[in-house]
Amino acid sequence: MQRVIKALGLVFGDIGTSPIYTLSIIFLFFSSTKENVLGVLSLIIWTLILLPTIQYSILAMSLSLRGEGGIMVLSEILKRFVKHHKIKNVITFLSFLGISFLIGDGVITPSISILSAIEGVSLISHFAKISYNEIVFISIIIAILLFAYQPRGSEKVSATFGPIMGLWFISIFIIGIIYIVKLPEVLKAFNPWYGYKFLNDQGWKGYLALGIIILCATGCEAMYADMGHLGAKPIKNAWKLVFLAVSASYIGQGAYLLLNPKARYLLFEMAWHICPSIYFLFLILAILATIIASQAMISAMFSLVYQGISARYFPVLKVKYTSPELSSQIYISTVNWMLFLAVCYTMYHFKSSDKLAAAYGVAVTGDMVLTGIFLIVVFYIKRKKLFFSLACLTFLISFTFFTATLHKIPEGGYIVFIIASIPFFTILLFTQGQKRLYLRLRSYFLSQEDFLNKFNKFYSSHPKIPGKALFFIRDLTQFPPYVVETIFFHGILYEENIFISLIRKNEPYGITVSPLEEISPGIKTLKIYHGYMEYLKVEDILREQGIEERVIFYGIEDIHTRHLFWKFYAFIKQISPNFVKFLELPTNKLHGVVTRIEI
Repeated sequence: MQRVIKALGLVFGDIGTSPIYTLSIIFLFFSSTKENVLGVLSLIIWTLILLPTIQYSILAMSLSLRGEGGIMVLSEILKRFVKHHKIKNVITFLSFLGISFLIGDGVITPSISILSAIEGVSLISHFAKISYNEIVFISIIIAILLFAYQPRGSEKVSATFGPIMGLWFISIFIIGIIYIVKLPEVLKAFNPWYGYKFLNDQGWKGYLALGIIILCATGCEAMYADMGHLGAKPIKNAWKLVFLAVSASYIGQGAYLLLNPKARYLLFEMAWHICPSIYFLFLILAILATIIASQAMISAMFSLVYQGISARYFPVLKVKYTSPELSSQIYISTVNWMLFLAVCYTMYHFKSSDKLAAAYGVAVTGDMVLTGIFLIVVFYIKRKKLFFSLACLTFLISFTFFTATLHKIPEGGYIVFIIASIPFFTILLFTQGQKRLYLRLRSYFLSQEDFLNKFNKFYSSHPKIPGKALFFIRDLTQFPPYVVETIFFHGILYEENIFISLIRKNEPYGITVSPLEEISPGIKTLKIYHGYMEYLKVEDILREQGIEERVIFYGIEDIHTRHLFWKFYAFIKQISPNFVKFLELPTNKLHGVVTRIEI
C-alpha cells in the first residue's frame, strides 16, 4: 500500500491534475448541450481506457529490462530482436525523437499545471478582477521557488507527495460524485456510442476537438517510465484508483456543466458552490498538486538527461547528487535553469491555460505514436496475437490524436517543436560528432600487442614514479593516443598503471566488476560493466577493489575543423566537462592530456 501511495505522487501528478483544465478548455469551443457533454465525456473516458490503461498499463508494462521501462528501454528491447544495422539505426533515431518529445512535454506540463491552478484564485471575491498578467506573475513566482529549490533535492519532501496527491484524488472524486448524484444521467457517457455520435455530428470540428480531449491522458507515459522505481504492480494498482477518481471528476464536471451551462472554471466552481468556506483550502490543495506534478516532471527531466549522458547520447553536464542514500536523487544545473527559462517564457507568452492548451498535446501524442510503433513490432516478432492486435488498435487511436493536434502548430504548437528540436539536434550532432571523432582517432590508436611490446621495453629501462596511476580507456584492446603521449612522449611512468574500461550493458541497471587483472609487469586492467541507466560511482568501486590511486589521467580532444556543422560539435565538446569528470572522481587527482585532432 505504501508503494501505491508513493506512485500517486511520483507517477500520476500530471494526469491527476488534468481535470483542472481539460473539460473547461473543450467547452470554450462547443456549446454545452446534452449531446455535446455526453459525447465529450464518452471520448474522455474511452481515451483513458484505451491509452493509459491498455497501451501503457497492459501492453507497455508487460515489456521491461530487469523491471525498467520507458522509451529508451523499449528501443533497446526492440533492437535485441533486430540484426540489420540500418534497422537498428532507425530504431535509435526514433528513440531520439521520443526523448526530445518528452523534454518538450517537460516544459509544457509545469506551465499549464501552475497557470490553471492559479486561475482558480479569480473565484475568490477579493481577487475576482485579477488580470492575466497578474496570474502569470504569481505563476512565475511559484516557478522561481520551485526551480530554486531543486539544488537542495526533493527527497526531503517527496515522502509527502503521495499523501497530498491521495488527498487530491479523494477531493476531486467526492466533488464529482456529489454532482453525479444530482444528475445521474451523465453516467450514460460510459457508452461509446455517445462519443461516436459526437464525432459524427460535429464532423471536422469533432476531429479537431480530439486535440484537446487528449489532455486528459497527458502524463500516462510516466506509468511506463517510472516502472523501475516503484514496480509494475503498485503503479497498476494506483492507476485503478486514479482512473476512478479522474473519471468521477470528469463525469461530475459534465453534470455541473449541464446544470450551469455558462460555467468557466468547472472544477473550481464546483468546489466553490459545494462549500465556499473551505474553497481556499481546496485551492491550496490544487496548487500543491500542480507543484507536485511539476516536480515529478522536473525530476524526470534530470533522470532522462542523465540516462542520455550515460548512454553517450548527450554531452556531459555537471551532475550533483542531492541525497547520500538515494543515488537516483540528482540535480543538473544546466537542465534546471534552461527548463526554468522555457517554462517562464511559455507562461508569459500564452498567459492562460486555455491558450497554452494550443501548444499542449503534440509532444505527448508524438511519444504515444512512437511507443505504439515499437509495441506493434515487438509483439509481432514475439507472435503475441492478442497483444499485437491491441497494439495496432491503440496505435491507430494515438495516431489519430496526433494528427488532430497538428492543427495546433500555427496556434502555438510550434513552441513544442522548437523546444524538442534543441535536444534532438544536440543528440544528432553529438552522436555523429563522436563517431567521426572516433574514426579520426582510430588511426592513432595502438593495439594491445604493440602497446605491451613498447611498454615492456620502456618500463624496464626508465625510472618509475612511486604509486598507482589510473587511465580511462573505452576498449582494452586499443590504447588511445593520450596514453601513448603520457607514457612514451612525456615519460610519465608510474610503478603501477591501471587501465579502467567502463562498458555499457544493454540493460538499464546493474554493475559488474571484473577482477583486477595483471596483463604485464606494471600494467593491470579493470573492467566495470554498468547498466545504461545506472548511477555510477566509480570511486566507491575503486576503493572496494583496494585501489588507492595517486593520479588519474584522461584524454581531451582539441578539435579543429573548417566545416560549420563540426564547429558546433567542437564548441559543445569545448564547453562540456569531460566524461571522467562526470564520474565525480577526486578533482585534485585528475590530469587531462590534450590531443589535437582535425575533422
